[in-house]
Amino acid sequence: MSSKDVSIIIVDDMQFSRVVVKAALRKAGYTNVRMSDSARQALKMMDEEHADVVLADWVMPEMDGLDLTDIIRQRDEEKNTYTAVILFTAQEGIEPLVEAFDRGVDDYICKPPNPRELAARVNAAARIASLQNDLLETHQQLADTVKHLEEMALTDPLTGVGNRRLLTRQMEYHLLEANARKGGVCFVMLDIDHFKKINDTYGHDVGDEVLVGFTRRIRRTVRPTDLVARMGGEEFGIIMHYTNPANFKTTSLDRLLQNINQRPFKTSVGDLEVTASIGICFYRGSSELPSVQKIIKCADEKLYEAKANGRNRIAF
Repeated sequence: MSSKDVSIIIVDDMQFSRVVVKAALRKAGYTNVRMSDSARQALKMMDEEHADVVLADWVMPEMDGLDLTDIIRQRDEEKNTYTAVILFTAQEGIEPLVEAFDRGVDDYICKPPNPRELAARVNAAARIASLQNDLLETHQQLADTVKHLEEMALTDPLTGVGNRRLLTRQMEYHLLEANARKGGVCFVMLDIDHFKKINDTYGHDVGDEVLVGFTRRIRRTVRPTDLVARMGGEEFGIIMHYTNPANFKTTSLDRLLQNINQRPFKTSVGDLEVTASIGICFYRGSSELPSVQKIIKCADEKLYEAKANGRNRIAF
């Protein structure tokens, strides 16, 4: 940061002191220098334009330099910025200076200031402010990137369908929509039967091939508007939204099961017979709005009922 770029505010209730300090800074090459006769006026100036360095008298009426520092630090925290604060002081002893540093002051200069020392300390303070603001900006960029990645991380990388996070988010939306417009939401949970045996016998690569093929069959069977998601492992979920609940027919799920079982799955070790169990929970918008967790639990219980009935079954 060059001298011309540094924004400085001088805060002192004594006009003579303000003028002397400004003249010294101008001589050192600092051109963006503003003056204030009170802490409150300085804060208004900072609202209008950010200050990199604030030079303030320690002792002032109404609000002293330490109280001003407290407010500046609070504002910095809220705005995610950093302002370097230097106090002019006639205080003697260690205790007052320890208190000043504890309150967030970056540096101090004894009055009256030596022009060369003043320029050197302002230069150091400006570097501190620049480094801190660069770090804060980098941190914010990283936070924005992480947020973006989290928002993008809604797809299962193996199958290409949505993941559990997307399913949960969309389920909440569809339940609210159905409740508001008296529609219906059918949530289907599918689980590949004896999938562990496939992995144990042929390896996880073949298991992955089955998962990909299983996903393709689901997507080819359901409507384009239905959401398919892999909830984890060999478990999948489907959200089917109906504007009119009467349009929902259980035969559509019978067809889904038939399509899954209609022929063996082609894999690198040959054709494998694969079946699935299905649990279904249907919400009608005219009834009390359930939570997403309640709908998932309902379908999960039905899924295990289907497995208990011999697998390759549908429980509604």
